[in-house]
Order: sequence, then structure tokens, then C-alpha cells
Amino acid sequence: MSDYKTKEKQYQFMVEMLEQQGSVTMTCRPSVMWRQDPKLLGFTLARHKFVAKMLTGYSRVLEVGCGDAFASRLLHPEVEELHAIDFDPVFIEEAVKHKEPDWPVNLAVHDILSGPYTIEGDLFDAAFSLDVIEHIPPEQEQNYLKNISSSLKPGGVFICGCPSLESQVYASPASKEGHINCKSGNDLKKLLSQYFEHTFLFGMNDEVLHTGFAPMCHYLFILAVGNKR
Repeated sequence: MSDYKTKEKQYQFMVEMLEQQGSVTMTCRPSVMWRQDPKLLGFTLARHKFVAKMLTGYSRVLEVGCGDAFASRLLHPEVEELHAIDFDPVFIEEAVKHKEPDWPVNLAVHDILSGPYTIEGDLFDAAFSLDVIEHIPPEQEQNYLKNISSSLKPGGVFICGCPSLESQVYASPASKEGHINCKSGNDLKKLLSQYFEHTFLFGMNDEVLHTGFAPMCHYLFILAVGNKR
């Protein structure tokens, strides 16, 4: 039992949990965000929260382009099984290093442009990919979507999120360097409609999700249902 006692007893468990489990050490990306611009953490977590709520109850889910998977943890209470992939071994190594026993995410290095991702031939019920398509060369975007669609069971769900084309006038130089394929809301919806029967467009400004005027959205989501195989 800790010698430290909180003024209000309902908070005492926090002190005891800290003594038992230690402080959380953040991975590379959230650490940099926290030091350079903490509000970016809020935006990133809000995007993953939307995905988590949309996919609540799904059995097997694939995250394409997880980075170091720090925000992937929001899926933990909502889905039965999460598989997270990224093409960069550095970020997957970082994610593995910080993985905790109570967070059963399956991590792997895989470039989705090289082909679909399955687990010994088993397909996924749903997939999502946030902040990825804007990094995909335009000539490869069809390959990107084809391989994600082919990783899903018939009737599967896919959520795609990315900064809007209109937002790029406000983007930092570092962001602009990597953002080679941003789209307007209508263009993103039209693209995903080639691979899914139904597509629904949402916008996000900061951490606020809405269905407002697409050209005024800083961030875009497409909720796509029913992959065309």
C-alpha cells in the first residue's frame, strides 16, 4: 500500500497503479507531438476514436499504415482482434517495443502496394487506413485500394481518412513534402466508390466530426461498405 494518500480517496487507485505498473512511455510519434504541438495528439486520437466506434463489435480488423500504433490502442475495447501493418520496419519495431500484455494487437511489416494482407489466407471483416492515401503516388492509388479490398471478406467495411486537398494551404512544409495525393471530398468518395458498393463522406475539423460542407473540412473520412471483389 502506498504511503502517498490522495485528498479524495477515489483517486488513490491511480497512485497504487502507478507504483505497480510504472509510468507509460510513449512511442516515437506521440512523444514528438507532445513536445512540438500537443494538440496534434488530440486530433490523432479523435480520428481513431471515430474508427473504433464505427467498428465496434467487429471480429477481425486490419489497420493499414499503423505507424508505431500508438493510437491503435483505441480499438482495443471495441474489436475482438486487431492486426496492424506498416511498410516501415522502424515504426513496427517501435510499436513492438512498447506493446503491453493487456493490448493484444498483432503487428507486422507489410507494404499494401505489394499485395493484399491475409492471415494464412483468412480475410478480414473490416479495415481502416488513416493518413496513408495522401502519401500514395496517384499512379499507385488503384493498387492500394484493390489490395485493401482484396484483404476483406465479401461485404467488408473500409474506413479511409486523410487531410483534404483544401487544407493543404495551411499544412506545414514537412506535411506538404509527404502529402503528394490529397483529394477533395467528392473526389475521394468517387474513387472509393469504384471498389465499394456504398460510400459515406464525413468531415472533421480539429477533433469535431460532422457532415458539413466538404471544401471547408480539414480532414475527410469515407466509410465504405460492401467491397466489390
